[in-house]
Amino acid sequence: MTQEHRKFICITCPRGCALDVTMEGEAVVKLEGNSCKRGVDYVTGELKDPRRMVTTTVRVKGGVHPLAPVYTESPIPKPRILDLLAEIRKIELTAPVKFGDVVIANAFGTGVNVLASRNIPAKSEAS
Repeated sequence: MTQEHRKFICITCPRGCALDVTMEGEAVVKLEGNSCKRGVDYVTGELKDPRRMVTTTVRVKGGVHPLAPVYTESPIPKPRILDLLAEIRKIELTAPVKFGDVVIANAFGTGVNVLASRNIPAKSEAS
């Protein structure tokens, strides 16, 4: 079986180790460049099921701010990020918005909720 070399930058800590991975088929046969065990876990996850946290904003009607920051409560599958952002763009919340409000429940059946990460009072409440 032929070997394939792939390069990754580990994003699990501030070091950002440059990882060089040698694979045979789906199996990792050699990993170099990691400073800690997290590099091994990162590469394994990236190869089998890459996931990312998503943070963005959603429109707010009648709030003291026109946008509310939102985030996924845990990482979602990387291939679903653009789909999730498209769904979030369709949403307009009505103020007041409370920190932790569920904006999207169980996004795409992943079990991951999208939550508000800031209170946005209604304009009349701020007076």
